[in-house]
Amino acid sequence: MHTKLDIARNWLPRYTGTEIAAFGDYILLTNFRGYVESFAKRHDVPVLGTDRPMQTATSGNLTIINYGIGSPNAALIMDLLVARMPKGVLFLGKCGGLKASTEIGHFILPIAAIRGDGTSDDYFPPEVPALPSFKLHKFVSDRILDHKQDYRTGVVYTTNRRVWEWDEQFQQRLQDLSCLAIDMETATIFIVGHKNGIPRGALLLVSDVPVMPEGIKTEESDKMVTETFVDLHLTIGIEAMRDIGLQGEEIKHLRYER
Repeated sequence: MHTKLDIARNWLPRYTGTEIAAFGDYILLTNFRGYVESFAKRHDVPVLGTDRPMQTATSGNLTIINYGIGSPNAALIMDLLVARMPKGVLFLGKCGGLKASTEIGHFILPIAAIRGDGTSDDYFPPEVPALPSFKLHKFVSDRILDHKQDYRTGVVYTTNRRVWEWDEQFQQRLQDLSCLAIDMETATIFIVGHKNGIPRGALLLVSDVPVMPEGIKTEESDKMVTETFVDLHLTIGIEAMRDIGLQGEEIKHLRYER
């Protein structure tokens, strides 16, 4: 295996238990196995890769992948997807709200992500912004409104720290940066998607408000969020990506090379 493509073609089935030809042109990414199981149940399709690090389910031209958690795994799946070169990737993630305007259950469509993850530095210099493919987000926005839901737009901070809620200095930095929310993967997905020429977006669900002691996520609170909001989160993602496929719109940004 001498090239990145050679490696990706070998490793994508290895990590997912799914042959390359079985992946759809459109991809939903998640870091929760329950999303994949719910998708599979809705469409009466099997979950593949139950003995592998990543699980998948495919219905028609749409595949959902649980890639695990954290920015290294997010970069890994976005690298491995070059073996399939999907026409669009949408990350369905959870995030912590950092503003009074972000309440549990709100949806966020990030206009950009601050690269506090570290992983993305291996792909581009720090000056390169982590951005979504905005045309993809337009489809998602339309579907959110169809379901009579409100959403927020703004900048998300992506960190590689999982336990930071106790750190007042870090919390102050988040305030100084005027971030709307915090997560662990969005900037990585945007940057690695940019590097690999894969159209990408993120629909984030506010699952906690970690800047308040009573807002820090617990097992009990996360269960409540899952039972109350995850079904709609998944529905919007499925419908948006299916809309793109049905309309056949090109959502990849053009690159102008000198």
